[in-house]
Amino acid sequence: MSDSTEKPGRRAWLQGALAAGALTAWPRGADGAPADELATIAETGTIRITKLETFPVEPRWLFLKVHTDAGLVGLGEPITEGRAKTCAAAVDEIAPYLIGKDPRRVVHHWQAIYRHAFYRGGPILTSALSGIDQALWDIKGKALGVPVYELLGGPTRERVRVYAHARTPEAVRQKRAEGFTAFKTGPFKRRPARFVEPPGFVKRVGDKFAELRDAVGPDADIGIDFHGAISPATAKLLIKVLEPHQPMFVEEPVQCQNVDVMAEIARGTHLPIATGERIFTKWGFREILEKQAAVILQPDLCHAGGITEGRIIAGMAEAWYAAIAPHNPLGPISLAAGVQLAASIPNFLCQEQVSLGEGYLKRPFVVKDGYLELPRGPGLGIELDEDALADKIGHDWTNREEYDAFDGSVMDW
Repeated sequence: MSDSTEKPGRRAWLQGALAAGALTAWPRGADGAPADELATIAETGTIRITKLETFPVEPRWLFLKVHTDAGLVGLGEPITEGRAKTCAAAVDEIAPYLIGKDPRRVVHHWQAIYRHAFYRGGPILTSALSGIDQALWDIKGKALGVPVYELLGGPTRERVRVYAHARTPEAVRQKRAEGFTAFKTGPFKRRPARFVEPPGFVKRVGDKFAELRDAVGPDADIGIDFHGAISPATAKLLIKVLEPHQPMFVEEPVQCQNVDVMAEIARGTHLPIATGERIFTKWGFREILEKQAAVILQPDLCHAGGITEGRIIAGMAEAWYAAIAPHNPLGPISLAAGVQLAASIPNFLCQEQVSLGEGYLKRPFVVKDGYLELPRGPGLGIELDEDALADKIGHDWTNREEYDAFDGSVMDW
C-alpha cells in the first residue's frame, strides 16, 4: 500500500516509465514487501488480481483488500451495517470472476458484477460491489502514481468540508474545539416516535434543536436526521418548529421509499431536504431527482455503487441543480473514497464522518477550520496501520431493536 508522501525522484522515475509506454507501480511493495519480490508493472505490462480478503473491524466495519501479482493492494469497505458476514460472503462469491483479471478495467468490472448477478442491486450485492469498486480505483491510482481524483478529471476544490455528529451542546462545543464547523444531530426523543405525537413531543424537538443552534452559533451549520423514523404528518410539524433555526438540511424526514410524500414535504418548506443513504445506484436516485424530493443527495459510497456510481449520481444531481453530501457513518476507507469523490465534483456540499482514522491509518485525516486537505498520495491516499488494527479485528455488531414502550410493537430506529 502506498505512502501518502512522494520522495524526490519517484515522479521522474514514473514519468520515464510512462514515456516508455508502461504503466508503472511504485518500486516497492504493499504492506512493506521488498521491491525485489515484486513483478512490477513496468517489467510485465500487466496486473492481475490474485486474492480478495475481507476482515471485520471494530466497531462495525468490514475492510477489503484486493491483492495483485504486482504487489499493489487495493482497499475498500464492502459493508451493510449489521450484515458484515453476509457482505463478506457476497464478496467471496464475486471473487472467482475477478481473480486473474486486470483490476484497472474498473467500470467494465462494475458492469459485469452488477449485471451478471441477474438479480440486480439491493443493499448486500450493491454494498459488496461498492467496496470492490473502491479497491479497484485504489489499485488503478497506485499503478499510475496519482490520487483517484486525478483520474476523475482533477480537483475541483483545494480542500473538503466535513461534518461531525453531535447531539448535545457539550458535544457540539467539543467538536468545535476539534476543528469542526458543521454538525448533524437527530430529533430529541425519549422513546421511538409513534405515528401520531402530541404537542409536547413536537415542542421538545424544537426546543432541543434551538439549544444546539445556540451552541453552534449563527455562522455554523447543523443538519438534523429524522432517520426515516417519523410519520409524514409528524414530520411536517417538526419541520415547522425547526424552520426558525435554519438547519443545514433535514435528512430522511420520512421513509426514503416514500418518494411522493417526501416531494410533497420538500415543496412545503424552504429547508433543504436530504436523502440517499438507503438509495442504491443511479437508478434509485433518478426518481428522487425527477420528483424533486430532495435538493441534497447523500449517496453512501459503501452502499450506492462505490466511486464509479457516486460520480455518475453527482453528475445527475448537477443537472437538477442538487448538491452532494456523501453519507458515511463508517470507517476511514469509506471516508477516503468520499474525499476522492468530493475533490472531483463541482456540486459537493459536505462529507459525513465518524472516524478520521486514528488507530486505523498510519496517517489519519486532520480537520482544520472544518476542512480536510486533499490527500496527495496515489489511489485513495491512505495506508492501514496493521499494528494498530491487530486488536480491532472482529466484531459482532448488530442493528438496534426498537419497540413501542406502551404495547411492545416494532418501531423504526
